[in-house]
Amino acid sequence: MTRQTDPVSDDVHDLVPHPPPLEAYLDLRARSGLTPVTREQGAGALAHSWAFCHVRHLPSGEVVAMGRVLGDGGWYFHVADMATLPDHQGHGLGRRVLTWLLDRIAAEAPPGPYVTLNADEPGRRLYASMGFVETAPRTVAMALPRA
Repeated sequence: MTRQTDPVSDDVHDLVPHPPPLEAYLDLRARSGLTPVTREQGAGALAHSWAFCHVRHLPSGEVVAMGRVLGDGGWYFHVADMATLPDHQGHGLGRRVLTWLLDRIAAEAPPGPYVTLNADEPGRRLYASMGFVETAPRTVAMALPRA
């Protein structure tokens, strides 16, 4: 895989415009506090996302942050799996990932895309600073409990 030029990389971190390896995806989810998923679920996430990027820590090669977009390519796009390892938080990596994802939507989607996400407490300040607004009480996120 050829590394593409990344304007948001620095001397310590490299944003990679592709999904991370499956093991790194599963590990990052678990270590960052996201709900664990099975290997089969993770493989599906990696294979079927509309856009995906991750950040590597250059000295170690470890995947330390990621995010992806689910979408139909037309009007609906949902940001998911935003995660940064605790030891790497506070360095703007989440902002780099989200910026890359939103830039990709802006470049490739038809005018007027609808972009959503579910904001857990740790990410709300970042999302608000990037222009996201709460939609409640008009809409409320709902989930079907896992079996």
